[in-house]
Amino acid sequence: MVLLKVKFTLDKRVKLAQSLWMVCWFCVLAGILTLSLGIYLKCELKRRHEVMDNTDIHLVPNTLILVGLLTSLVNLAGVQVCSDMMDLAKFSRWQGYAVPYLVAAFLVTLVMLFASVLSYAMRGNLEGSLRIGLKNGIRFYKDTDTPGRCYRKRTIDQIQMEFQCCGNNDYRDWFEVQWVSNRYLDFNSKDVKVRIKSNVDGRYLIDGVPFSCCNPTSPRPCIQRQITNNSAHYSYDYQSEDLNIWKLGCRESLLSYYTGMMSTIGTWVLLFYIAQVSRSLAREQSPRSSGVGLEPLASRARGARVRFPAGAGSGQNVGQVSLPPTPTHAPVFPSSQ
Repeated sequence: MVLLKVKFTLDKRVKLAQSLWMVCWFCVLAGILTLSLGIYLKCELKRRHEVMDNTDIHLVPNTLILVGLLTSLVNLAGVQVCSDMMDLAKFSRWQGYAVPYLVAAFLVTLVMLFASVLSYAMRGNLEGSLRIGLKNGIRFYKDTDTPGRCYRKRTIDQIQMEFQCCGNNDYRDWFEVQWVSNRYLDFNSKDVKVRIKSNVDGRYLIDGVPFSCCNPTSPRPCIQRQITNNSAHYSYDYQSEDLNIWKLGCRESLLSYYTGMMSTIGTWVLLFYIAQVSRSLAREQSPRSSGVGLEPLASRARGARVRFPAGAGSGQNVGQVSLPPTPTHAPVFPSSQ
């Protein structure tokens, strides 16, 4: 279906083909960039999969990878089509594939739009995944000798130091779990016995945090034990003094990091989607859509003369002549004068 019927001269059609050729190459590069961004996002999510509860969030990078791959392939084909548009002898072989190609390009743009919207809409799923994943990561922090949990401690420590955060919601989350393994506890110690007996579940709970919660820019040595005990530290007020540990929770920090990344990618894909739609509309103005006959132009390219209808001036542009329907038999050209 023709969106806008326009008649082109041979020169204008060649210029249009050259412009579309450059746009297609730009779209190929943009598709490769989208593919790279999808792979990068997937690697980032994989790198911290231990603090994520489900894999639904991987729908975003998987869609980006698919969009980037399809876009690159479709536009590589478009590069060849635009190159052949400048040669009338080659372009005729593409006329039967014009409609399927445009349909494929349209479907790719729809998937691209879906990927862009998905990049903005996954914040809720990501937040829920991080909330449960970080909670489990803190709970299993001490299980360094348990298969399947051996690297939880390393992952949590790296996240807290890299993103300058502590705990799930804040540093108080560490007060609610036993994050020190039993094999590092002296059960003959009076303090250990008192703390274990005072807890219903028999856990060793302390008002302390791991070393990775410490803020290295603080001028005071890190207070990571007995944080809520003012008398345990000199010139220290738990309620009023700025603590020298990170106050921001890791869930908020990671959520800001990933949503910022996906929002940037979503904006890029949306701009790319607009460029793809513009390219598709421009490609509709091909010789097939414009109604210009290829046979007379091809004859002129071979050096034969074209018989103009009555009333046509000798200087009339070929692209503006009203040409009869293409005959089914081979055309007969007049001999040279």
